[in-house]
Amino acid sequence: MNNMKGGNLMKNMKVYLSLLLMFALCLSLFPLSAFAESGQGGDALTEETSGIIGDQNIGDYQRVTYPGELVVGHPTVMKGDFFTEMFGNDTADIDVRALIHGYNLVNWDQNQGTYVIDKSVVKDFLVMDNDVGDRTYYLMLWDDLCYSDGSPITAWDYAFSMLLMMSPEIEEIGGKIYRAEHILGSNAYLSGESKTLAGVEVLGEHQIAITLDHAFLPYFFEQGLLLCVPYPISVLAPGCKVYDDGEGVYIGNEDLSAAAPVYTAELLKKTILDPETGYNSHPSVVSGPYCLTEFDGVTAHFVKNPYFLGALTYNSNLSRTGGNATPVKRSDGSAMTLVKPTIEKICFTVANNDTLAQELKDGDLDLVNKVVYEDAIQEAKASGARFTRYPRIGLAFLTFTFEWPTVHEKEVRQAIAWCMDRDALTKAYCGDDGFRVDGYYGIEQWEYRLVTHQMDYPINLDKWDDLHFHGDYKDVEQQVWETLTLDNLTKYKVDLDKANALLDKAGWTLNRNGDAFRPGEDDVRCKLVDGELVALDLSMMYPAGNHIVDTLQENFIDNLNACGIQLRLVPADMQTLFSSYYRESERVTDMIYLATNFHVIVDPSITYSTDTTANHQIWNNTYSDDEELYFRAVNMRRTDPADVYDYVTKWVAFQERYNEVLPTIPIYSNYYYDFFTPRLHNYQITEHVTWTQAILQSTFTGTAHRNTDTEPPVNG
Repeated sequence: MNNMKGGNLMKNMKVYLSLLLMFALCLSLFPLSAFAESGQGGDALTEETSGIIGDQNIGDYQRVTYPGELVVGHPTVMKGDFFTEMFGNDTADIDVRALIHGYNLVNWDQNQGTYVIDKSVVKDFLVMDNDVGDRTYYLMLWDDLCYSDGSPITAWDYAFSMLLMMSPEIEEIGGKIYRAEHILGSNAYLSGESKTLAGVEVLGEHQIAITLDHAFLPYFFEQGLLLCVPYPISVLAPGCKVYDDGEGVYIGNEDLSAAAPVYTAELLKKTILDPETGYNSHPSVVSGPYCLTEFDGVTAHFVKNPYFLGALTYNSNLSRTGGNATPVKRSDGSAMTLVKPTIEKICFTVANNDTLAQELKDGDLDLVNKVVYEDAIQEAKASGARFTRYPRIGLAFLTFTFEWPTVHEKEVRQAIAWCMDRDALTKAYCGDDGFRVDGYYGIEQWEYRLVTHQMDYPINLDKWDDLHFHGDYKDVEQQVWETLTLDNLTKYKVDLDKANALLDKAGWTLNRNGDAFRPGEDDVRCKLVDGELVALDLSMMYPAGNHIVDTLQENFIDNLNACGIQLRLVPADMQTLFSSYYRESERVTDMIYLATNFHVIVDPSITYSTDTTANHQIWNNTYSDDEELYFRAVNMRRTDPADVYDYVTKWVAFQERYNEVLPTIPIYSNYYYDFFTPRLHNYQITEHVTWTQAILQSTFTGTAHRNTDTEPPVNG
């Protein structure tokens, strides 16, 4: 890397860097042809469902579909947080975001297993370090990117996105702001000490500089820190403008003569959270491959974004599968092969585990994503639907309300784990496609696959040379890698003697009268906590209708009762469950049963942060206060990106501490099934992270019986 002295860019450096970037960009140009898109209309059909959809009880519901739509079912109902994860992070909402928000500065390269600068968005870039170690990425953006309304996307849009997501005004309206501590000057901006974000500078209409604070480095997924999609300031903050006066970017009034600031919490509450027009649930101007046209709280409809240029797919099998890779002519006349969707319209809804097989057979569903429930899988297979099976990057788990006295002690959480027959629960729900897990990982997570010897070890010969190894590097390397193991994790299974011993050790030795607890006679264990008699009368919230509860009595609750722990099950709709989990409403249960799919970057230093001074704990949904767990999580992320061995070693150390203190009880990871109609072609989900990526390379011949005359709504 080059070095450039000085913590902040001086104004006279901007012209120099702009010219330098433009010169570098002139070195690689190649030809290409244009591509045209077409649209088609259709009319609405109504399908009635009631009771449980997926595994959630949502009452009577009428699903509207339109002719020509690819109807995609998902096991989780959308919450309507289609903007960012600042207001919630439901897995179905994440899929919607992937459809409508595009042009991220970085992309996940499946061939290298890391984030890289996305060359379909960033024309070229330079990286420089200053004398204290701050690292600046100078990015030259393509000048032919547009939003769905045809308005141009510039460097100012990316600067606005970063400022907005870190904005104190977001916190005022109930959002969880993006604490981008990796960006230089973020602490001063977040605290209000500075109105500017010094680590982000706009060098020109299509040039931006992002400086990473040396105090945050090294970071194992370094380029992933540049994750950013553009958001339209004209929609989210009308009357406002992003400025850069040489000290970093900030948001000000577009009309400089206006005395009062336009950018306020009241403005954002209207533009983001209004239930009818707010960008969070009804994003009108977007940058991704599709535009949201309609959302009724359960079902969403999308049409192709006519201005979307295409996505650069880092897929090792792209040349084999073909897909919709298209030569796209860029603004400078060069050619770039991008993936553009051909499916005109998509309907995204929830799928009922008990009826999805019949709906696939009848043509009411064209694709069902992430099916886990064993009975539904077997019925869908029997229906003749096509399917693909792939491992999950995530897990199901039982999370605790950590600060409550009932479950605050690790001995209690461990005792609960010794009462759960996770093997039986997993078998009953997932069949042979589920696997009990003992840590914070999924079976497709690359760290897990490395440690369990399911994938080749990365080559790092310099490391072994530095350690003075001699002889056959390959043999030495394999020997060192094989010292990493998950064998030290406790394999919790049903052992009531261990559970009782842990409860005794933690002092849960009284009954409801304050006398000594008598096993077999008293119903519940109690303990004096701060002078108050607390009983292990626990409650667990779970998604209403979820079939996991079918065998909880014999595989969990009866064992708890035998140890003096009572458990009451509290069914809840997904909105209520997510609101409780994300602490948007007051917690009313000791535990919540749910599942998660990890981001490609898994950074548990956010999930299990104990840093209250920086308000990190708004992202810590268990409110874990284990300092050692947090230390190991931070230590893991602070690894040189080139040292995979060191990173995975720290990953194992984190798993061992997690397995001991159990901020959540991991239950299972599993293989997913996606079922789909023969009318959907080239659906390669195993080559992608989500169905929203796979669908860009797919084609769909349509559904003949959806053919009346009603047109779907237009975007906006």
